[in-house]
Amino acid sequence: MAESFIAEARREQIIQACIRTLSEIGYNKVSLTKIAKKAKISTGLISYHFADKADLIHHTLMYLVADQLHYISECLAAAKKGATEQLKAFIEASLAYQATHYENNIAMIEIVFNAQTEDGTPFYLLAAKEADGLELLLTEILIAGKNKKEFATDFDPALVATIIQGAIGEIMLKNCDHEQYETYKNELTRMALKMLA
Repeated sequence: MAESFIAEARREQIIQACIRTLSEIGYNKVSLTKIAKKAKISTGLISYHFADKADLIHHTLMYLVADQLHYISECLAAAKKGATEQLKAFIEASLAYQATHYENNIAMIEIVFNAQTEDGTPFYLLAAKEADGLELLLTEILIAGKNKKEFATDFDPALVATIIQGAIGEIMLKNCDHEQYETYKNELTRMALKMLA
């Protein structure tokens, strides 16, 4: 049991080093050697935990997606109930995550827009085909609000979720201070609620 804990901690250390390296030099310049240097470990140790660079990149992307979903889900669990409050909490948590996880945002973009599967399919094409956990979570909030008549009943929840997620994603790479994030959060929340009225 202690061995698996140590192995898991080592894998996370390597993934964190991969995230930092991606955010500093971009996907095209990343190598296992540079990641090992960032993690202060040998390249061989990375190879012990991951089959190759592609395997490490894939696990890093899965880590990034899971980390963001976990963060936002935790915030929603702590928020007041009701679709309106959950929507406000979703927007606030999503923007808070982006403001506090800048390296993760850069790493995710680098992977999604540069990495490919073994057969040469770009990751961004896979992302379009797979269910997005955050978008599903947001869609569920919108459906609940529609069903309970907290929101209007004449809108497409999946489409509105895409619109809101697009607005959240748009600020990802902007170098905003706390006040700018607050203003953006308040405006986006106001606009989303107006759209759903």
